[in-house]
Amino acid sequence: MIAHLFARVGQKHLGFIRIGTLTLPCAIGRSGVVTRKREGDGGTPRALLRPVAIYFRPDHFRRHRFALPAKAITREMGWCDDPRSPRYNRAIPLPSSSSHEKLWRDDSLYDIVVETDWNRQPAISGRGSAIFIHLARPGFKPTEGCIAFDRKGMKLFLSRLDKNFRLHIH
Repeated sequence: MIAHLFARVGQKHLGFIRIGTLTLPCAIGRSGVVTRKREGDGGTPRALLRPVAIYFRPDHFRRHRFALPAKAITREMGWCDDPRSPRYNRAIPLPSSSSHEKLWRDDSLYDIVVETDWNRQPAISGRGSAIFIHLARPGFKPTEGCIAFDRKGMKLFLSRLDKNFRLHIH
């Protein structure tokens, strides 16, 4: 199945995803959809993305059967966003001397995270890391480049995921 993400006209950090007859509102990067994604630009890449794995906070999101490989987030998990690191755009153990994001967050944004295949095989330094699908801030405030749903939208999105799912960002 191919789902389609479109940015809203006049509100570049807001979007919606169409999955068959279902339409879900989402937040995207503060710079909107960008053609040339770069680390730190705040853009959501124009791309065809494949979800590859799910990470979840076991204390905030009840585990159930997912269509993709799933892993519980621990306090020692991070994601490398350092273009100089050989582990760029990969999950890493913490602590780390490389620039990184913590997957175990104090807010709820990463209670459930869908990893995509953006810039993965191989990771190109500086092309952008951690294009995740995660939970949105209140009011669908912009992301750093990820795609974000409210909890209801995330549950509906997860219910549509399968191994053949693709997300076309327009």
